[in-house]
Amino acid sequence: MQTARWPVFLAFALFLSACSRSPSTAASDTSTTSAPPAASAAPSTPAPDAQPPAAPSAPAWTLKDLDGKTVSLADFKGKVVVLDFWATWCPPCRAEIPHFIELQNELKDKGVTIVGVSLDSTGPADVAQFAKTNGMNYPIVMGDEKTATAYGADQGIPTTVVIDGKGNIVATHLGLTDKDTFESDIKKALAE
Repeated sequence: MQTARWPVFLAFALFLSACSRSPSTAASDTSTTSAPPAASAAPSTPAPDAQPPAAPSAPAWTLKDLDGKTVSLADFKGKVVVLDFWATWCPPCRAEIPHFIELQNELKDKGVTIVGVSLDSTGPADVAQFAKTNGMNYPIVMGDEKTATAYGADQGIPTTVVIDGKGNIVATHLGLTDKDTFESDIKKALAE
């Protein structure tokens, strides 16, 4: 009886974690933000007119969509972009897709666009079939190593980055993330 539970537990643990860039290993679920600065011995007193540190700018990218057309981050200038690095073979990535479909439906008229960046090596035809079967209603592009590395998706997927209308990164998440977190990030990005 105990051995029958082990495969179910293992499958559930893999489902809740992030996938590594290859289908054979998985990383833990974490959200990432910039690391806090190292503490100093002297107390820090901000200047009265000090501004908070600027959000990092999203790296530019130009990739091909599933029809072979060129798409770039600049095409979404002025919009909030939720950039989701994923793959068809990644269970946590697949689990987030319904959230992105819902968010695209709910927020497309408010200046928000979900963009899926597929890191599948099988090619756009397979990804297009997967997208059609799963009702994915947002743009999907085929990612590359350079773009994945620039956004930290080389650490594992799903990696999701929320970019405000000015092109600044508002939030980055590694691993399965709930819809409420994305909604909160998007509200913050819309307020920027």
